[in-house]
Amino acid sequence: MEGILLENGFQKSNIEEAEIIIINTCGVKKPTEDKILNRIKKLSSLEKKLIIAGCLPKIVFEKVVKAAPNFSAMIDPFSIDKISEICLRVLNGEKGIIVFSNKSPIKPCLPKKPSSKVIGIIQIAEGCTSACSYCCVRFARGRLQSYPYEKILEDLKNFINNGFKEIWLTSQDLSAYNYNGYKLPNLLNEINKIPGEFFIRVGMMNPRTVLPIYKELAISFKNEKIFKFLHLPIQSGSNKVLKDMNRGYTVEDFKKIVNEFKKENNNLTLSTDIIVGFPTEDEDDFEKTIELIKEIKPDIINISKFFPRPKTPLEGKPTLPFEIIKKRVKEIFELSKKISYEKNMKYIGWIGKVLIDEKGCGNTWIGRNISYKPIVVESNKNLLGKIIEVEIESAKATYLLGKIL
Repeated sequence: MEGILLENGFQKSNIEEAEIIIINTCGVKKPTEDKILNRIKKLSSLEKKLIIAGCLPKIVFEKVVKAAPNFSAMIDPFSIDKISEICLRVLNGEKGIIVFSNKSPIKPCLPKKPSSKVIGIIQIAEGCTSACSYCCVRFARGRLQSYPYEKILEDLKNFINNGFKEIWLTSQDLSAYNYNGYKLPNLLNEINKIPGEFFIRVGMMNPRTVLPIYKELAISFKNEKIFKFLHLPIQSGSNKVLKDMNRGYTVEDFKKIVNEFKKENNNLTLSTDIIVGFPTEDEDDFEKTIELIKEIKPDIINISKFFPRPKTPLEGKPTLPFEIIKKRVKEIFELSKKISYEKNMKYIGWIGKVLIDEKGCGNTWIGRNISYKPIVVESNKNLLGKIIEVEIESAKATYLLGKIL
């Protein structure tokens, strides 16, 4: 949206001087929704022209209106390409504009204003093919719409030609990508043919949609331009809970995928997600999750407490006591920290290339190796975007410390 507005003559400003305030919202979790609704309420009180974008208008429309009854405009994720004309209508005095579209625009190659000089982000699809019983995102993002692979490759080449070195491929479920039979492994194989020194981070994938392509996908990850980073949410180590979640795969399916990726890719970094306190999760189910974590040893675990979401089958249903959820979260967090530290310790003595993609505190810089491990180095020089040789000297639970060779 910022890229489109800048291209059409608008300027970014601070809140005090701005004529229009645009807030882009997320509704994936209850605490996030509460935080954003509170923010909308405060912005509304400034009595400025307010445009509310993103997922919340489609998920909790009435709550958004209650938080900002005098809103200028509301748009959904499918309407971001119309942001410039909506701003003009708002400046002309229109109020209460609602623009919800039936189909997403082709987002690759739309104007962009990247927040980094090193990292470029390309959304390759919108929506998903799943219907998880706890998730409300599908009500805002809809069914899967995969963007043309030619547009994705064109967007990627534009980033590379402008000096970007790290490209994130994103969508609600990356492995669901299917443009007229052209799937994610095909896309990754084509990307590897593009000349230049750059790296691709493949985003989150649902085990259900990875299963039909897991062998060819694991091989495509061997490409030298692909970070050996697999983000594969398991959500629970219990098949009973996975069935209640309507995830569409089993623990055995998940392990089969992980083992295939590890077989084909050395030093794979595995990131997974776990929802703690799902309403049907009993003590035995939770223990199965703990056992699975100990077995597969993920490098990263993103832990979420269960909260019922609007319009889902679990809305209004009884939930587990908060104290039980809190205790289980703590247990997984402590286990995750221990495993991450042990796995990072194995990198001490590692020597290899690191792409510096972020400025750290003071004279430190943060980079990523081919396994997408965060590595902190010290230098008085500007290293942003540089690829340097590093030796790992020590390790923490969440990052590695290295010296520049």
